[in-house]
Amino acid sequence: MKYLFLMRHGKSSWKNPNLDDLDRPLNKRGRNDVPLISNILAETNILPELILSSPSKRTLETAKILCTVIRQPEKIIKPDENIYEASKETLLEIIKKIPESINRTMIVGHNPGLTILNNFLSDKRIDNIPTSGMVLMEMNIKKWKDTDNGKGKILTFDYPKKYK
Repeated sequence: MKYLFLMRHGKSSWKNPNLDDLDRPLNKRGRNDVPLISNILAETNILPELILSSPSKRTLETAKILCTVIRQPEKIIKPDENIYEASKETLLEIIKKIPESINRTMIVGHNPGLTILNNFLSDKRIDNIPTSGMVLMEMNIKKWKDTDNGKGKILTFDYPKKYK
């Protein structure tokens, strides 16, 4: 059984208009919301073995906070420049190349790609994965290369406003 987590980065700061988009950090709300969702993930006992992250500062911060909360080593985080501003098709290619020895993979990335990917893979349509939002789906596949339309069943969809 394979499990795929899709997590959108936490809320980011727009305070410095001179910062490149890749360099924008999490803001206070993002630093508070990511641990909230990470704690909910920890309660599922289905934890990622591999985290593929966009190289943006806010996604890497999100992934590192998550690892701290769920007590996983940061070495499971693998930045992938192809995740930044990725389309559904690019994300699907990335998933299909995950080593078969890995059964639980998380992608920490951006919208609209993550939401579009969810709606392609899963049994339930989601209008928007909000910042710090996370989808956990069980994949009806034996090999990552078989990932395709409708192969995912959403087990959880959590986001901060659901708990506030």
